[in-house]
Amino acid sequence: MVLRSSWKSRHKNSCGPAPRWIRPGLAALLWLCAIRLACGIEVGEIKIVQKNAEFDANYNDTVTSENQTIYAFNHTISRNKTEGVRVSVDVLSNKSESPILFVVRQKQGVLSFQVPLILRGLYQRKYPYYDVGRTLCQPPTRAASETQYFFVDVSTLSSQGTNYQLRVSRVESFTLQTNKKFSFTASPSQPQYFKYVFQDGVDTVIVKVNSDMTFPCSVMSIQDIQCPIYDLDNNVAFIGMYQTMTKKGAITVQRKDFPSNSFYVVVVVKTEDEACGGPLRFYPLRPDQLIDAGNRSKALDVMVSPAINLEVYVMGMLFCLGIFFSFYLLTLLCVCLERARLNKRRNVFLNPADMSPAETASLLGKNSDGKTPASPNEYGSFADNGSTMSSEAITDSATSTDNNYGYMERSLESVARSRQESLSSIEEDDYDTLDDIHSDKNIVRTKKFLYVADLARKDKRILSKKYQIYFWNIATIAVFYALPVVQLVITYQTVVNVTGNQDICYYNFLCAHPLGALSAFNNILSNLGYVMLGLLFLLIVLKRDLAQNRALERHDVNALECGIPKHFGLFYAMGTALMMEGLLSACYHVCPNYTNFQFDTSFMYMIAGLCMLKLYQKRHPDINASAYTAYACLAAVIFFSVLGVVFGRDNTAFWIVFSVIHILATLLLSTQLYYMGRWRLNAGIMRRIVYVIYTDCIRQCSGPMYIDRMVLLVMGNIVNWSLAAYGLIQRPNDFASYLLAIAICNLLLYFAFYIIMKLRSGERIKCLALVCILFTAVVWGFALYFFFQGLSTWQKTPAESREHNRDCILLSFFDDHDIWHFLSSIAMFGSFLVLLTMDDDLDTVQRDKIYVF
Repeated sequence: MVLRSSWKSRHKNSCGPAPRWIRPGLAALLWLCAIRLACGIEVGEIKIVQKNAEFDANYNDTVTSENQTIYAFNHTISRNKTEGVRVSVDVLSNKSESPILFVVRQKQGVLSFQVPLILRGLYQRKYPYYDVGRTLCQPPTRAASETQYFFVDVSTLSSQGTNYQLRVSRVESFTLQTNKKFSFTASPSQPQYFKYVFQDGVDTVIVKVNSDMTFPCSVMSIQDIQCPIYDLDNNVAFIGMYQTMTKKGAITVQRKDFPSNSFYVVVVVKTEDEACGGPLRFYPLRPDQLIDAGNRSKALDVMVSPAINLEVYVMGMLFCLGIFFSFYLLTLLCVCLERARLNKRRNVFLNPADMSPAETASLLGKNSDGKTPASPNEYGSFADNGSTMSSEAITDSATSTDNNYGYMERSLESVARSRQESLSSIEEDDYDTLDDIHSDKNIVRTKKFLYVADLARKDKRILSKKYQIYFWNIATIAVFYALPVVQLVITYQTVVNVTGNQDICYYNFLCAHPLGALSAFNNILSNLGYVMLGLLFLLIVLKRDLAQNRALERHDVNALECGIPKHFGLFYAMGTALMMEGLLSACYHVCPNYTNFQFDTSFMYMIAGLCMLKLYQKRHPDINASAYTAYACLAAVIFFSVLGVVFGRDNTAFWIVFSVIHILATLLLSTQLYYMGRWRLNAGIMRRIVYVIYTDCIRQCSGPMYIDRMVLLVMGNIVNWSLAAYGLIQRPNDFASYLLAIAICNLLLYFAFYIIMKLRSGERIKCLALVCILFTAVVWGFALYFFFQGLSTWQKTPAESREHNRDCILLSFFDDHDIWHFLSSIAMFGSFLVLLTMDDDLDTVQRDKIYVF
């Protein structure tokens, strides 16, 4: 066996051992010889040629199965400076039956690739690339300066000669500089990566990669300083953190995750664009067919900037806490001022010696005849009831037959007697067994003009227990709903941290500040307002509830027979729902994506539904829905929300079914509201509908008996039918938001109707409630502006979602969506206060003079 070789060592030393760099070369030669023998090729037929090569020189050669070329390079590296080395290969002939194999042997690693480089896409599609460029991994050195050698072996099993061009060059600006943009070009066969070293005092940086080109789709990756570097489409996801991108990409990197205080920024262009929402090309496809991918070069730029430091984290948290604690302080101040004002009035009332007769008469609410309708005992009941005490409240209590806000003087015995008479409707539900009670309901509830006294006949103790079930049910739902949610999002975050796949979560990566294992702490922190303001609302409701109970224990006339009946169970449920919205929104923002979006919206449906129920309960306490019915309906809404998210996208059958159900539910609810529940859905419903149409529309044209209710229901049906038609025609991708828009539109319509009818009935809105209404409306306007900024969207691919990412706008810590969290929590709190205080003007008005609408 003859081995012909032109191997020439630059270090001839016959007396000593061969240099260490020769040993890998001999091992590689022996390995290649073994391969040749295993393949049945005689080693004697191989001609191995080694060339001493230089950087930045083009080597045009031909390779066949009978010859192999080894290019030997050497370069000096230093500990304080890192230089990149790039190997570029261009095959000039693409008719060879076998590819050319390139093996780069380094001191601590081997890089191999073939040309043409075959990269696979979906459905096993194959894309050949004849122009390949790879950057060599540069392991760190401990010596101040060291000369390293590496070899490029070129071989093939093709008997035909194949021409190629080889060029090895140094990479300029291989080490990225802080806050300096660097531009480059990459393609699927020519990936690029660069090194970044943390500066002193910088613990966190954000790596931004941008491009003016949407496609081709690309991947940016952060990898540790170790060999090999995974820089191809089929292996870039093996290690480190990575994300797909079109025009924007950003990854926050912390020093603690990289013990070497440095990392590689790897940019890879994908062979296909489906991962970034691009079109599916070349389908269907014949098997084993090679596809020309065309020109997939992409111009990009990369910049590494220091992220925020600890001081910004502290300022952000203090700012968040300060905003919401200020509401606690403001509430405490209002309570103290109110108590001081009431104590002052009580002292003046009890010691009127220093007052003039006119001031005394004004304070006591005397009328023109000099009669004082309110006794000291009654005055004390006003103060302890928790309502705003003013001269108007005392004056309005005067007896007046012309004033709807006055009430006749009645003794406590008459009050007790009327309460005993009201026990005829003491049952909690509508399924009464006595026929006279059933007839009584029909007579009362079908009156043309209804008053609150007509619909507040059931015993308060029974109704209080009925409405307390709202709170206990939602507390139970919250526990059983929140526990698996927390477990799931922790799992999501763990998967993100372990796999490094940042396409799992749809953050605003340009303003996502990590803290510990949390990737976007700022989005979680900004939800604190829902929890704190929900708790504050519960405390305010508790104060009113205790004051009301004390008034009832004293048999206060106002608490027993005046004003809107005060049932606080729904208010407790609303406050709990607001707190749960904050908790679940925070859980959603741990890893926001397509599969857990319902976590962020479920209690929004709850809040909208509870607010509508509370508005209806104010004037209809006896016939409001039970907690079981209400939560069952809300569960159905959430069920449709999940179905819409999963199956609703471009599904005609789903949208038809949902629109039909939406319209039928609107009609059934309209009928229920119009007839105050005095109708039945049974086999005779169609006959009764035809009879009503015949008698009221054909036989004689008569208007509706309940005009106000009819106006509301007609407007409600127009709105809901329009929304159903919009959904059926447009089929919005974000079904959950569409469903929430339906709930909010109905709530706003009912709230506007309530305010208009309240003013139309001669009632007034007190100063506190009016301030809350105006303040809430302004805050809602600003909140919706920030909501519609759309910094990310799970309706698109992760890469497309990142095109909407924007930098922080508040304290370098919070983005637009965080401000939406701040403002929306304040707006919801203000909306709850409006519902709580808007009927305070009726606290001294007898219930048989308060209209039902």
